[in-house]
Amino acid sequence: MPVSKKHPFQRLLQYAHSYQKDIWKAATCSVLNKIFDLAPPALIGLAVDIVVQQEDSFLASLGIESILAQLVVLSLLSFVIWGFESLFEYAYQRLWRNLAQTIQHDFRLDGYRHLQQMELSFFEERSTGALMAVLNDDINQLERFLDRGANEVLQVLTTVIVIGGAFVILTPNVALLALLPIPFILWGSISFQKRLAPRYSAVRETVSDLNSQLSNNLTGITTIKSFTAEEYEAERINQLSHEYSRTNRRAIALSAAFVPLIRIIILVGFTAILLLGGLDAAAGNLAVGTYSTMVFLTQRLLWPLTRLGETLDLYQRSQASTRRLFKLLDTPITRHPGSTPLPVEQVKGDISLDSVTFGYHDRQPVIENFSLSVAAGQTIAVVGATGSGKSTIVKLLLRLYEIKSGRITLDGLDIQEIRLADLRRAIGLVSQEVFLFHGTVAENIRYGSFEATDDDVVAAATIAEAHRFISELPQGYQTTIGERGQKLSGGQRQRLAIARAILKNPPILILDEATSAVDNETEAAIQRSLDHITENRTTIAIAHRLSTIRNADCIYVMDRGEIVEQGSHEQLVQQSGIYASLWTVQMGELIHH
Repeated sequence: MPVSKKHPFQRLLQYAHSYQKDIWKAATCSVLNKIFDLAPPALIGLAVDIVVQQEDSFLASLGIESILAQLVVLSLLSFVIWGFESLFEYAYQRLWRNLAQTIQHDFRLDGYRHLQQMELSFFEERSTGALMAVLNDDINQLERFLDRGANEVLQVLTTVIVIGGAFVILTPNVALLALLPIPFILWGSISFQKRLAPRYSAVRETVSDLNSQLSNNLTGITTIKSFTAEEYEAERINQLSHEYSRTNRRAIALSAAFVPLIRIIILVGFTAILLLGGLDAAAGNLAVGTYSTMVFLTQRLLWPLTRLGETLDLYQRSQASTRRLFKLLDTPITRHPGSTPLPVEQVKGDISLDSVTFGYHDRQPVIENFSLSVAAGQTIAVVGATGSGKSTIVKLLLRLYEIKSGRITLDGLDIQEIRLADLRRAIGLVSQEVFLFHGTVAENIRYGSFEATDDDVVAAATIAEAHRFISELPQGYQTTIGERGQKLSGGQRQRLAIARAILKNPPILILDEATSAVDNETEAAIQRSLDHITENRTTIAIAHRLSTIRNADCIYVMDRGEIVEQGSHEQLVQQSGIYASLWTVQMGELIHH
């Protein structure tokens, strides 16, 4: 049977195989706790037997004739039984809870690691909120079941086996009546489970939609405010939250009916023991102490079954969540990780794209039979209108997307064969979409170069023309910049991103619209340091502002996925083509300003 076809619970046991010893320990403690928990009715029966039978009681038949001695023995037995019950309760609670925490941690980490291996297209087809719902809500749902539900199931099974066995031994003729409701309770439980399953799946889907919208709105709060769309968004959340409540109510309507129906079935068994057992005791066919034990045991057998509703509820919610978790983990990683090692210090930086074709999903190709060569240590620039395919080249070089056909090589090696981590270590990217993490300035510059010293960080910031503004911040390099660097201006964020790439010191540097968010003064400052930044490394600069790339060794002009012009700045200006037109327009804007 393929793994994906297995029941979620089977797969969960398979997943938790390395914790088999801990599961057995926790299960043993649950069973032992329940056995000692079921002993008090027997103690009550013995106490009644001592009071009624006195010197003819069960304990007297064991040689303890004095009533006082019998009661003392009974009291000591009570202390021992209660002590062991408490000890095993502490043990099972601690073991199950720790197990729940460990498996929850492993699931979350495995899920996150798996997500990190996925191609960018995977994330473009799914919302962040939906993925967050799996990594948070679904895993927490599973934790709640492991925390309480697993123990409940074991204890109910122990109760049925121990008490059922006791009844068969004590009164075989009445035992059947006490055990009669159990098949109906189990049948009812399975029927409810089948009906509840699709309802809880619907609950998990609606909470995913709700989380997705909340995540999206919190990310775009500036846009919401600027377009005064607060009421519109509040109404969207209201509708999604209402849908979540509606699907939950449908599940609750069914799960809430479980306990009352089970109570009615239990009442039949309890009444039968009370009536027929009482008649047997009155007729002298059953000892009074045994009858007392049976009445209490019937209650202890049947009433816990009412908790099956709650346990079933936890179980169904956890199964819906487990299915979603394994669906995520089963998503295949289509990218080949590469096997050829390429230590960063050995990279020369010779890049070649040979007849490369690529298109996003099922759309028309962005680039088709595209070829480009960059010699080691060369600085080239790629310019062109939006949508011409400039940034696509960067994504293909980093293997964020896989090409449809053709070949891309680094130092003569196919990049699909190079170990992915080695390939990306060799490339430093400064993107127009700067992402900074919540943390300090120093932590963000050091990101990816975690071993760098404070002096290295300052040196990189100085080259990126960022040291001055950092020094003016309240705590300098230790200033917390907020989520996504929201406390900084666009230009400041861009300079930190450049400093981060410089600190990485890669043999290949890609500047993807790296100066798009900086003012003219900052751009001039970065331009001054570009000669130093690009020294002894291959540099690919993708730019909209032509002034930043005029000193490149070669400039390529792209239009609709093709290179239509190439040459130095001076050569392209003289050609009176697309580049010359762009240059004239931008120079005119500069003069106008």
